[in-house]
Amino acid sequence: MTTYNVNPATRTGNLSLPDARTLHWYEWGPITGKPLIFCTGAGMSGSLSFGEQELERLNIRLIVPDRPGLGNSSLHFHKTLVSFAQDVAEILKHYGLQKCMVLGFSQGAVFALTLAKICKATGLAIVAGQDQFSYPATQQLLNQDIVNMVKQRNAEPEILKQWVSQNITADWLMNFIMAHSSAVDLSLYSQPNFLQAYRQCLNEGFSQGAEGYAQDLMLTFGQWPFDPEDITCPVHLWYGKQDASTVHSPDFGEILSTRFPHAEHTVFDNEGGSLLWRKSKDILEKLALTYV
Repeated sequence: MTTYNVNPATRTGNLSLPDARTLHWYEWGPITGKPLIFCTGAGMSGSLSFGEQELERLNIRLIVPDRPGLGNSSLHFHKTLVSFAQDVAEILKHYGLQKCMVLGFSQGAVFALTLAKICKATGLAIVAGQDQFSYPATQQLLNQDIVNMVKQRNAEPEILKQWVSQNITADWLMNFIMAHSSAVDLSLYSQPNFLQAYRQCLNEGFSQGAEGYAQDLMLTFGQWPFDPEDITCPVHLWYGKQDASTVHSPDFGEILSTRFPHAEHTVFDNEGGSLLWRKSKDILEKLALTYV
């Protein structure tokens, strides 16, 4: 078993947005490197990164925002997928960056897709990403619990949002992740240093309560503002067949990969949802090639 070393952020940033909200982020890698925006998974702050050992070699500057209402970023009562992308555009403007790469993990894949469109990304990586649950062909493959949740989200959105806000906690989400992880994922998630960092990340994500997470769930389970067909930059989808999560992609990105104009699709037989950390080198090397 390979031990994963978790490294704290090299730098952090705070930005006062035009509407007086605060946007917070974490950074790893060379400050002059190719900017990569990482959209984290459900309920996560930006404090848990990946592939830190590869960043210097590949000259990648990893920037990981706290989404509004999570971590140290102010709650945005009218948050949308597009408004998050506009927030990240303010980070790029703050640093004078004209372009970036984007990566989305799990629930963050939906935010990354929107960000890739709004910020004109040079390349997009989707890693164990949540699929478009409203797409008919994909919908037919979904777990029944997810089908029911999508139906409730569309029929009774305020009731579902209120229930999630009042009942979901960082501990609940951590337990859900562990309960829906395969043996290969648990071999990483159960390592004491990684588990501590993941728990801390979720505790930070829920430090303002669960409303930020509830907003994210409602947004990603609803209609997307852009379809995969609208994303023209190179896209690489990464999945593992041992991924037991019901909230990722029911066919490991097979249908989704056919919907992007320029896509590459890699599926590992012996990997699961944790391939973001287990296959960091491969993922970052491919993504870095798009920054031209």
